[in-house]
This record gives sequence, structure tokens and C-alpha cells, in this order.
Amino acid sequence: MRPGTAPRSAGGGSSRAAGEERALTSVAAGDRFDQPEDLPRLWHVTLSVSGKEAPLKDVRRSLEQLAHDHPFLLTSRYANDHAEIRYWEEARDLHDAAAVALRLWGEHRQSAGLPPWEIVGLEVIDRETYHQRLAEGYGPLPATPVGVHPF
Repeated sequence: MRPGTAPRSAGGGSSRAAGEERALTSVAAGDRFDQPEDLPRLWHVTLSVSGKEAPLKDVRRSLEQLAHDHPFLLTSRYANDHAEIRYWEEARDLHDAAAVALRLWGEHRQSAGLPPWEIVGLEVIDRETYHQRLAEGYGPLPATPVGVHPF
């Protein structure tokens, strides 16, 4: 073995001759790289909840607490008997993003002091669809201003 060369494992040797350079390959401009299906993607989630009336200041305080505990929330709009929460979720597929969204309200009801409202609506769309809707002038408006706001 030459000095400075690493030993080759039995049965797993290289097909290159000793000292032969490995050819480099490149991807031509315009070629597309498809990511594997199981990598996480971004999903835009809109969760709607409603129920018996609650004091507006309590609803606002609880939504602010939820946003503080979970800074992924983009915006929340609320009234005394309903609210809408919008955010981006990173998940492998739509099923995973929807499952997380459907648990959000119930799992954080006590810690954030959320009203005992039920989920009455859920929309989960991929990032491409979200941006396509915006470009075409329909769909949910961009979540600005970010934060907790009355309807």
C-alpha cells in the first residue's frame, strides 16, 4: 500500500485503478431535483372554532397565550363566540398536518385558558396552492397583520 492511501475493505473495493481520479458529474441547468416524498413540507392551516359566548377580553387573552406558547401561529381573529387561527405547519403530508391541527385547540384549552368551543372548520392546503390562490386573487389573504385581532 502506498503511503497516504487508506486501506480498502474486503469485498467492498473500488472499481477504479490505483491513482485514478474519480470523474465529477453535474446536473444540467433546468434539470429538476425531486425531493423524496417523506420529507416534511409546509402546509397552511386555518382552524375555525365556535361555541357559547365568552368575554372578549378573555378570548383575546387566551389566544395571545396560545400564540406566546406556540410562536408558529401567524394570526388569530376572534369574536365572543368564534375564532379563526391561521398558521404554517411542517408535516410529511396533509394527513399529519390535519391531525396536528385537530388536536391543537383541545390540547391547549387548559394551558392557554381557551374557551370550551368546538372545531367547526379546518382547511389545510400546501404552500404551492396557498401562493397560487394569492396570485390569482382569491383564497385567504396573507396573514397580516400578524397577531391576535378582533373580526
